[in-house]
Amino acid sequence: MCYAYPGYALQPAHELELLMAYTNHYLEAEPSRAEVDAREGPLLLEFGAPWCPHCQGAQPAIEALASEHPQLQHLKIEDGRGKPLGRSFKVKLWPTLVLLLDGQELARVVRPVAGEDLQPLRAALVGG
Repeated sequence: MCYAYPGYALQPAHELELLMAYTNHYLEAEPSRAEVDAREGPLLLEFGAPWCPHCQGAQPAIEALASEHPQLQHLKIEDGRGKPLGRSFKVKLWPTLVLLLDGQELARVVRPVAGEDLQPLRAALVGG
C-alpha cells in the first residue's frame, strides 16, 4: 500500500518519512495499526476530518505544539465510520490526538480548544 501527502511523491508505507513535524494535510490513505505501532520515536496521531470545525479550530494549538518539539512526527488521519485505525484507538470525538512513543500510547487529548488543552501531550513529551 502507498501513502502520499498532496505535493509529495507516493511512497510505500514502510518508507513513509515525514519531512516536517506538523502537516496540515490529511493522509490520502491511512496506515495500518501494525505500521503505526512499528514507528520509532514520538508520533502524534491526529484523528479528524477536513470539514470538522473543531478540527480546524484546534490547528493553531497543534501547530504550536509541533513547533516546540521538532522531533515529533505528525500524521493527520481522516477518520469516519468504518475507518479501522480510528476504531483501533477507540476514537469517538474529533479531533482526538494520540501521542505514541515507539508504538506505545503516552497521552491522549480529545477536542482541544486552546494550547493549554495540550498540556498532557507536552508533559508526556518531556517525560513528566
